[in-house]
Amino acid sequence: PKEVRLASTRGRAFSTLAPAWWNVLSHETRALQDLISFRRACKTELFRLHPPPPLLPFQHPAYNALRKQGRDLRLRLNALRQQELELDEKYYLRALRLPNRTHPDVPIGDESQARVLEVVGEKPGEKKFLSSPPGGPHIPGSSSMPSSFLPSVPQAPVSHLGLPSFYLRGAGAMLQQALVQFTYNKLVKKVPNGVEGCGMPPEASSSLLYNIDPSRFEDLSLAGTSEVGIAGYFMDHAVNLKDTPVRTACVSTCYRAETETRHESWGLYRVHQFTKVEMFGVTANETGFESEALLDEFLAVQKEIFSELGLHYKVLDMPTQELGLPAYRKFDIEAWMPGRDKYGEISSASNCTDYQSRRLNIMYYNQEGRLSYAHTVNGTACAVPRMLIALLESNQLKDGSVWVPEVLQPLMGTEIICKPSYTPLKYIGPNQPKRH
Repeated sequence: PKEVRLASTRGRAFSTLAPAWWNVLSHETRALQDLISFRRACKTELFRLHPPPPLLPFQHPAYNALRKQGRDLRLRLNALRQQELELDEKYYLRALRLPNRTHPDVPIGDESQARVLEVVGEKPGEKKFLSSPPGGPHIPGSSSMPSSFLPSVPQAPVSHLGLPSFYLRGAGAMLQQALVQFTYNKLVKKVPNGVEGCGMPPEASSSLLYNIDPSRFEDLSLAGTSEVGIAGYFMDHAVNLKDTPVRTACVSTCYRAETETRHESWGLYRVHQFTKVEMFGVTANETGFESEALLDEFLAVQKEIFSELGLHYKVLDMPTQELGLPAYRKFDIEAWMPGRDKYGEISSASNCTDYQSRRLNIMYYNQEGRLSYAHTVNGTACAVPRMLIALLESNQLKDGSVWVPEVLQPLMGTEIICKPSYTPLKYIGPNQPKRH
């Protein structure tokens, strides 16, 4: 079952679990130490009873009894040591599943309790999207943009990739590259440290894990986000206090199982593979507010990007049950998608405090020159497929062409995306639509 934070979850509730685990472990350890002490006493008694020559040791009844008792103790000690290891592993694995503490301002409850912090921009006017060609699927979102206008190969015919998958071609591919380049150029100006990598948090939900065939590679998954890949860059390392916060940016291909695709089997909203630009930061914890400040900074960068792209969006303070295990606080940004006739998540930013750093041993040298656990913050700068949905659906013109936002025009080399002059590919494979 999906693990979520209950509405009543706060840090104090979980602070009692660690002592409980320690009490159980301490009880087993005390039993083990008592046996070790008793065994030492038996060995001392054995040496005291060791008979002088010519009397042989096995001829002394007390000596033989103690030797037998010693053998029994050794067997019991071996069993207890194994039990201690199993107990430690069992409770340690359970402890790893405990979520982070929660910021006191985070709303309590499920997704319906999300607090709207800000609404930016104006909702686009009503769109009258061109109809799709007969039998032809639509590309972005929910039945909005005909595939003939966004050069691509739609999902159903891509039988060798599986659903939901897609190709971008022509203007579609150029728009993806323009989005990535625009976002990365902006981050480089704000982020002096650049890192490229890929990773997947082990505590991710099943919808985020894209598992490789276990018969070929056991317990291997493709990366669902670059967050932990960058965290792995800092793993087992320490940064200097004067260098914090360390800000990094990453462009990577991400893979998701997207188990909820049954609700949206078409379009780009839920896909297995996509390109994403991620922000990741490491802060000190001298005042307790450094990571909160970096979270606000990442959120400001996200808002700047989406505002310059002309999107209508809202910022949400996500409630307890919507926080992943590492998150102390999380902000989501949802953009208006006319084709879906509702908002859709395009970005998030999370403050993980010391949750990841304690597990990955990410440290910093404090003012006294001693090692302390750092705090980590992450945020999505651009998840390409959903950005394509929001941009294409919001900027479609009456004739079906698409206006390119001003900040992307130099990278695209055009102001308008028009219908391609070539004839779209015609699918002739086995997944033909049924005809009655």
